[in-house]
Amino acid sequence: MQGLARTGAASRGAALAMSALLVACGGGGGANGGLPVAATEPPVAAPPAPAPPSTVPAEVPLKVVELARGLNSPWSLAFLPDGRMLITERGGRLRLHEADGRPANNGANEVCCVPAVDTAGQGGLLDIALDPAFAANGRIYFSFSEPAAGGLNGTAVGRAVIDLATRSLSGVTVIYRQRPKVSGSSGHYGSRLVFDRQGMLFVTLGERQIDSQSVYAQDLTRGNGKVVRIGTDGEPAPGNPDFGVAGAQPEIWSYGHRNPQGAALHPGSGELWASEHGPQGGDEVNRVLPGRNYGWPVISWGQYYGTTTQWGEGTAKAGMEQPLAYWETIDGSPWVAGTAKSSIAPSGMAFYTGEAIPQWRGNLFVGALAGTALWRLTLDGNNVVARERLLASRGERIRDVRQGPDGWLYLLTDGSNGKLLRFEAQ
Repeated sequence: MQGLARTGAASRGAALAMSALLVACGGGGGANGGLPVAATEPPVAAPPAPAPPSTVPAEVPLKVVELARGLNSPWSLAFLPDGRMLITERGGRLRLHEADGRPANNGANEVCCVPAVDTAGQGGLLDIALDPAFAANGRIYFSFSEPAAGGLNGTAVGRAVIDLATRSLSGVTVIYRQRPKVSGSSGHYGSRLVFDRQGMLFVTLGERQIDSQSVYAQDLTRGNGKVVRIGTDGEPAPGNPDFGVAGAQPEIWSYGHRNPQGAALHPGSGELWASEHGPQGGDEVNRVLPGRNYGWPVISWGQYYGTTTQWGEGTAKAGMEQPLAYWETIDGSPWVAGTAKSSIAPSGMAFYTGEAIPQWRGNLFVGALAGTALWRLTLDGNNVVARERLLASRGERIRDVRQGPDGWLYLLTDGSNGKLLRFEAQ
């Protein structure tokens, strides 16, 4: 649900200038009468200012190479230490691919023993991440929509040891479950997994798309619409914010999210950044800071579906965070007041830190589903100063984006004939 709605400090426009006067740093406030932020918040170090380049980076001519096709709704990929890849398919399959993208074992590459997943709607086997100590313990972590009795479901995180020789999992354990599970929805699971520099695991959780209960994203006693931070056994991570609210779940890092389907650590600051879906327009990129309230469903840069009516109470409210970037049209063209907004549906995201494509070093990449594109965001510190829409002519839904160990950029396209693509030199 992106577009090139605004560009950098100038692109945020007069509307954000007014927003800056209204928005305070910290949580609190909401449609349920207001929730306070953490009583004390750990200081957040500003990322180091980028050093000015001595020369303009050389432009490496690029091409997009198709490495594999026929993937069944791929959702995520993770690189193994030897360059091979693990790719999840939403239907519940985990597959092993060679470093050149070919399916391993002559195509018989499915990894055994993934737990049952709820594949209705947007559900299934979703993100995957390696343990920071993978070389020693062989552990992987995966998020999925977990079914339960009575038609309930919810986002869950599993842990297992993978045997690459036999392509099988052992010691499969569910270490975290979004609480409580819900009924009546098969969407907005969130589900990105990111390890921080302390070895703690961030898990993004959607609000679960129950419109009459969207206020749950503001309720600290529920897991809807949150980012949580846990240890590798699923326990609340040390250093999580104390919200000072009775019954607040101790795993919660931030709240007021809608459906964050992209997440990555900033390479300079180590902070978590995330992309999340707005309603009709209003998709966002956020710095996800401890104890902060990101506003859903109280504020948004989007509209109610099928209307030109502003969502919620407006675009800003004191105590609620503003995004670093947002989109109001599917192709990035300026939104015209009084018209319907449109969405790009942001998905996986990655910071590019490699040497292979020097002109992209330091850029942030965000995939788009409805927007069928890859967005390149140029940064100056924490400011988005330019945006470029890539691959739009292909008309493919970009589900995930990762930097490979070879320095090239890898993409997964969505759908029943999903593809593994790579940006590389011509």
